[in-house]
Amino acid sequence: MSTAAQIWPDAKGRFGPYGGRYVPETLVAPLEELERAYDDARKDPSFQKELDYLLKNFAGRPTPLQFASRLTEHLGGPRIYIKREDLLHTGAHKINNCIGQGLLAVRMGKRRVIAETGAGQHGVATATVAARLGLECVVYMGVDDMERQKLNVFRMRLLGAEVVGVNSGTRTLKDAINEAMRDWVTNVRSTHYLLGSVLGAHPYPMMVRDFHRVIGIEARAQILAAEKRLPDLLVACVGGGSNAIGLFHAFLNDSSVKMLGVEAGGRGTTLGEHAARMAAAAGYSGARPGVLQGTYSYVLQTADGQIANTHSVSAGLDYPAIGPEHAWLADQHRAEYTAVSDDQAVAAARTLARMEGIIPALESAHALGELITRAPKMSRDAIVIVNLSGRGDKDMEILARYL
Repeated sequence: MSTAAQIWPDAKGRFGPYGGRYVPETLVAPLEELERAYDDARKDPSFQKELDYLLKNFAGRPTPLQFASRLTEHLGGPRIYIKREDLLHTGAHKINNCIGQGLLAVRMGKRRVIAETGAGQHGVATATVAARLGLECVVYMGVDDMERQKLNVFRMRLLGAEVVGVNSGTRTLKDAINEAMRDWVTNVRSTHYLLGSVLGAHPYPMMVRDFHRVIGIEARAQILAAEKRLPDLLVACVGGGSNAIGLFHAFLNDSSVKMLGVEAGGRGTTLGEHAARMAAAAGYSGARPGVLQGTYSYVLQTADGQIANTHSVSAGLDYPAIGPEHAWLADQHRAEYTAVSDDQAVAAARTLARMEGIIPALESAHALGELITRAPKMSRDAIVIVNLSGRGDKDMEILARYL
């Protein structure tokens, strides 16, 4: 299939066989309304002008592409550049998508937004944008995630959001999404569901990706200015996959640029001990194509098709499915996917803190962990960009306990 088919989903929202729209009948009409509204908005110069204004003056774009000189020297391998999404307002890449969808909600006349969150960064970004735009905001969060991300829960409430704890299932991100979808079914007329990753039913995987494309567009221009050539490798962590696809997208047509997505290897390779959907080559078990929460993609599931429990030290990667575009990129061998353990991620966070004075989010530390493993075996002439999708403030309690 052509590269263009990898970049844009077809009319039914599919990337190859993945994606689509698997929802109750009550959500078909609001999804079609959202698809029309988004299609109109992205053709409207005034929408793009307002989005660009807020990305620059509210979120803080463009973010720097920092040459990690000490980490490069320490690892003795390629020249390493860090895309500093951690410097954005609210501390992560999530604000890009939240601004876009917040403006879309206003455009559709929806004065209430709901969201799900795992690590809390998407919830904080949603609450922040809702406050800026004068919208009512409700955020659903698994109670286990609320316990390990207390700081972000307080931030959301300070911003005026109602944070609803979800006590069902695994009490993590998957269950928070279930509750948010139930709310949306009940309140579709007044409410926009501000989904936080490249997951869910069409048009969400396409739309969320598009709002994060700015990451790769900036990084491409910045590396050409710094090195006068494209990078050899892009590295990003992958939960649902929004920060990774945001970086990858601008380079999809550049066959010389390899792409590496790093999932949560957790504390073991057996089902229930990790959240690695695409890393079968690394020995992780349990993922195969299936439907979860509106989309068809790779899903961690038991032999009889039940959704498997997952584990990760990073709440934002603790989810059983991956975005459909990532599934397609993997099938086409355009991107490689692997996994990093909890221990490796924590060690990588400490390494970056001591080498570069940057404390990464534990999600981003997974990408760094794999880079630390591979870099000594790579050419010194190679160039790598790693996406630092968020900062580690939210993870201080976890890191303190772990270390």
